[in-house]
Amino acid sequence: MSKRNNQAAKTAARERLRIERERQAKRDKAKRQIIVAASVVAVLAAAGGIGYAVVQGNKPSHWEAAKSAKVVAPANTTGTNGTTVVIGKDTAPKTLKVYEDPRCPVCAQFEQTVGTTVKQDIDSGKFKFQYVGATFIDGHDNGQGSKNALSALGAALNVSPEAFLEYKTALYSTKWHPDETDDKFKDDSYLIKVADTVPALKGNTKFQDAVHKGTYDAWAMAMSKTFDDNKDGVTGTPGFVMDGKQLNGGTPLLTVADFNRVVDAALKA
Repeated sequence: MSKRNNQAAKTAARERLRIERERQAKRDKAKRQIIVAASVVAVLAAAGGIGYAVVQGNKPSHWEAAKSAKVVAPANTTGTNGTTVVIGKDTAPKTLKVYEDPRCPVCAQFEQTVGTTVKQDIDSGKFKFQYVGATFIDGHDNGQGSKNALSALGAALNVSPEAFLEYKTALYSTKWHPDETDDKFKDDSYLIKVADTVPALKGNTKFQDAVHKGTYDAWAMAMSKTFDDNKDGVTGTPGFVMDGKQLNGGTPLLTVADFNRVVDAALKA
């Protein structure tokens, strides 16, 4: 090989090496840009996620928001926000006010043993029945079942007073009432399953839509506030009041005999 050819070969080799180095430099630069861009995206995503979490954390829960939402009162109610629920004959001499929380186990015991008697007394005109719903058990375990069931009771009341009473009886029955620690009533599907045992509510799409949409959620919160602010001195459930006085000193009436004795005395007073 001549000196000229040898020199040309060396020059070509150096040129190829130069070109390869430039290509590698470009690849390294592109790689660094990708890494930086990915890091920026990750930081922005993290910041966005944190921001979203902060916003969500500061938003009121659905039930907190329902406290200040516009109330849709069910039919068959009166008073402020439809929180006065009175069922019975106009000729009944007095009104028995009953305070109940849907998840309350003692309320369930009362309904299972005395509920039939209460219904007979309402039908016969012995007294009118006023219902006050509470949701304080939810507060004990950050639950939703009392509120959700109370809203569903509002949907039943919108159908008819009879549907309301029958649905309340079903919710408190041994078959359907859950343990106090089991928040089953938070599930709309469970509430509708119970409602299907009530003829007027079975397959009732208007009732079901109201449960799913939470039509009476704000009403449930307004009703719950009625319990919280009551002037009757009732602090637990079940509570029984007639003529502004708690019956039996606030002690639950868990037998038919005790119920009749106390109510009859109040009616005569």
